[in-house]
Amino acid sequence: YKNQHIYNSPFGPYTLITMKSKTVLGHSDLSINRIGLGCMGMSEFYGSFDERESINTLQKAVDLGVNFFDTADMYGSGANELLLGKALKNRWKDVVLATKFGVMRGQNSEFLGLNGKPDYIKKACEDSLKRLNIEAIDLYYMHRQDPDVEIEEIVGAMAELVKQGKVKHIGLSEVSPETLRRAHAVHPITAVQTEYSLWSREPEEEMFKVCEELGVTFVAYSPLGRGFLTGNITSRNDLEKGDFRLSNPRFTDEAIKKN
Repeated sequence: YKNQHIYNSPFGPYTLITMKSKTVLGHSDLSINRIGLGCMGMSEFYGSFDERESINTLQKAVDLGVNFFDTADMYGSGANELLLGKALKNRWKDVVLATKFGVMRGQNSEFLGLNGKPDYIKKACEDSLKRLNIEAIDLYYMHRQDPDVEIEEIVGAMAELVKQGKVKHIGLSEVSPETLRRAHAVHPITAVQTEYSLWSREPEEEMFKVCEELGVTFVAYSPLGRGFLTGNITSRNDLEKGDFRLSNPRFTDEAIKKN
């Protein structure tokens, strides 16, 4: 699973451990290490953050063999994509990047709902490319489905981006198995991203089976239970004011104690 390299430094020898367990994303030639890095908390939702520390973390992750990075245009209202564009500008050849569209934010970062209209998807993609400063997105997810737009129309617009060379492969986030089937009939779906951890077991019911049947890679987000399994959260006092987890049922005093 791991490959160790011994290096010498002014402080003596040290070991760099790199991950060797790889997989190829469905219907693609994108080879990734099985453990990726979700970047949402570097710009919003999980309390305070520091840009320099985040950049160091992103670059160190690449050094250690992590090559699958996940962001979205709504994380920090575009700030997270700008962060990755800055941190990885000289490392793109070593990275498989996933970003998302569909959740609209206003000028003051307010949430404006979901949008799956083709014109919006095209503009969202252009804006993401500009913030990331890249020519093509490796994996472009529909973040959430606009209930007013059929999945066939959304995937059709995403497929057009593939034809134009702006997106290499497409994915879906938090969809039902039936929606996945309908989407895959329009254009090959490379990956489905859904929360999966000790707290969120729903994908076991049907999604895993459908992904295997269609050759779609299942990408689990928040496998550490939104930080619970790091061991750093022993009470609500360990979460900063404004951390969205304070409103999450698994982080009530009772749940923390029980878990």
